[in-house]
Amino acid sequence: MQVITLNKLDLELYHEKLDNGLDVYIIPKANINNAYVTFNTKFGSKHQEFVPIDGKKMIKVPDGVAHFLEHKLFEQEDGTNPFAFYAEHGADANANTSQHKTTYLFSSSTDLEKNLEFLLDFVQKPYFTDENVEKEKGIIEQEIKMYQDDPFFTLYEKSIYNSICKHPIKIPIIGTVESINSITKEDLYACYNTFYHPSNMFLVITGNVNPEIILSVIKNNQNKKEFMTLKSKIKIKDYNEPDKVAKTKEKISMNIAIPKVSSTYKINISNISDIPRRDIIEYILLYFEMKFSSTSEFNDKLKEMHIINTNLDYMLVDVDTHILIIILAETEKPQKLLSMLESEINEFNVDLETFERKKKNIISSYIYMSDSIFRINNWVTSMIVREGEIIADEYQEIRNLSFDDLKKIIDNINFDNHNYVVINPKK
Repeated sequence: MQVITLNKLDLELYHEKLDNGLDVYIIPKANINNAYVTFNTKFGSKHQEFVPIDGKKMIKVPDGVAHFLEHKLFEQEDGTNPFAFYAEHGADANANTSQHKTTYLFSSSTDLEKNLEFLLDFVQKPYFTDENVEKEKGIIEQEIKMYQDDPFFTLYEKSIYNSICKHPIKIPIIGTVESINSITKEDLYACYNTFYHPSNMFLVITGNVNPEIILSVIKNNQNKKEFMTLKSKIKIKDYNEPDKVAKTKEKISMNIAIPKVSSTYKINISNISDIPRRDIIEYILLYFEMKFSSTSEFNDKLKEMHIINTNLDYMLVDVDTHILIIILAETEKPQKLLSMLESEINEFNVDLETFERKKKNIISSYIYMSDSIFRINNWVTSMIVREGEIIADEYQEIRNLSFDDLKKIIDNINFDNHNYVVINPKK
């Protein structure tokens, strides 16, 4: 096993790639009683057009198929209920699908080896039929309708949809009622056989574990199974997403008391040279943290002017060549707020002292991450999906962030590509 020391975290990461291509990452932490395991595939809602493992031509699958597939893997041919199994063995289990990956997970303080083997077995044993696929459609349709009644979900999804022109990230992870009703078992098997191949998956195990023993359990499990041969890297469509937004504004009405607003900025980070992509994203997040966080001067100003009652919030969405920064707020004065946001974002009025203070906060958060096996696991998972490797000295990378580089990056960003969504109370 390769052993990687994680700088300033007082942790060691053990990594091995198995013969079938599965990557295993283990971070032992002795002063706790439990373990957290995630089994991940680099397959999310954005992976819609690809060449199947046994094909030659690119196919397009319906929106929401990654999330649908996640649901269906919990239905086993022998009738075993994975949630019931884990409950009986002292574990909490779950799964989630994002735009970039799908994760199956459990945490437990007992029966780790048995729980781990069961995770590998049920995820690697798909059972899709015409009947069980049709049954699932009604369940997910109800889930979609529930989300559609949620104003925050609506605001978030509308912000992304109106920002993106071509990239499938514009579609909700869960899909639409129309798209999920078109999903077939053949779609699920095409996605499963391609993206759930061990060479496209990875295990992350954090907690009170012995790396050698755990790796032996995993190897023995995988050596009993046969997998299709992956002849080449999975080919996924390149969407050539333009810089412009798809729609500049939208106003809708819902059953709410106070108007909700989003202002979304679409930023092309592929044409910023000389600085690594992950650093560019870190700088942009730092900039928005200084400008629009709950502790920013601008946030305080908006409160003093009675434009907002609660703090501003913001989030980042990664769209490969671009990123979206979505600023969210509740306000009785939507247009005034939007006007002030547009003026503020183009004014570089941050200082070195604030920059260094925010950087120290990031360093502190990074170091304290080592206290939680869940945060450590999520950090490794995000790093593999985003970077394709572990950055062992992220601490030093954060320390090396400079105010001059921040200014250089912000000066080269065009903030003209943006849109807004306003949700007003129904009259």
